[in-house]
Amino acid sequence: MEDINQAAQEVASLMRLLTTTGGFRLKFRITAGAGAADPDAMERRDIYVECKGPDADLMLDNDGELLRALEHVAAKALHLEPEDHDRVSFDANGFKANRARMLRETAQRAVATVQDTGEPYHFQPSSSRERRMLHMLLREFPVQTQSTGEGPRRHLVVYPQGYRIPAERPTGFGSGRFDRGRGRAARPVVRSGC
Repeated sequence: MEDINQAAQEVASLMRLLTTTGGFRLKFRITAGAGAADPDAMERRDIYVECKGPDADLMLDNDGELLRALEHVAAKALHLEPEDHDRVSFDANGFKANRARMLRETAQRAVATVQDTGEPYHFQPSSSRERRMLHMLLREFPVQTQSTGEGPRRHLVVYPQGYRIPAERPTGFGSGRFDRGRGRAARPVVRSGC
């Protein structure tokens, strides 16, 4: 985003479309620039959209699915790369602050479990944004983290410090031991981060 104010105007146009043509009964306030910064430092947001009104609860159904969808649509409209999607953040009725608190508590429980057992802890599958938040939260603890899995099963794993993290198995054909398309052994796919 080169021009934050122009980007904020584009997001405002999207919100006006939702509240007029889309029929959502919402009031919204858009903050851009330094004022949009996340007080919990969980997101790198440059644009923050706060929604209130009779339909605000609809945005929170299914664990904030509509909020995430709006963030995705706004990021696409602004031509943001996937790693920059958290620069635009939508919220309703304090959902993000509550979610940040819950993620922090869950991260602390995961660290305690890993330290007590010496075994990896697997989180439930989550969005790339939430996995990134967990990676950031867990940086302050003596553990290692890695996102693993594919698509909707992708999740974060917390490992004890110094634990040898296994390489991910390739997905696709059978056991992944042979790449049928090329007639040679497939290499393991290793990914870190979100």
